[in-house]
Amino acid sequence: PPAADPGQAAAELGSGRQIRADDTVPFALWCAARHPDDLESALWATAAGFGDVDTTCAVTGGVVAARTGVTALPEEWRARREPLPES
Repeated sequence: PPAADPGQAAAELGSGRQIRADDTVPFALWCAARHPDDLESALWATAAGFGDVDTTCAVTGGVVAARTGVTALPEEWRARREPLPES
């Protein structure tokens, strides 16, 4: 349910620990659906599910950022990222 906490949802939906799409994508999409307009909250909720955090956050982030754009990233996060190539 949408009101579940991320740990509870990850336990039910899977959090990538089995390194399979059916154990990764449902939880990532649940997090994205729960925070469709708030990229930072979506990523923190995804990380709270533990499991394969880098993969689940990549899926969640991709879905939410497709809606919000990269401007939804906190400025501090953008400042700390690795530089992108000029090309």
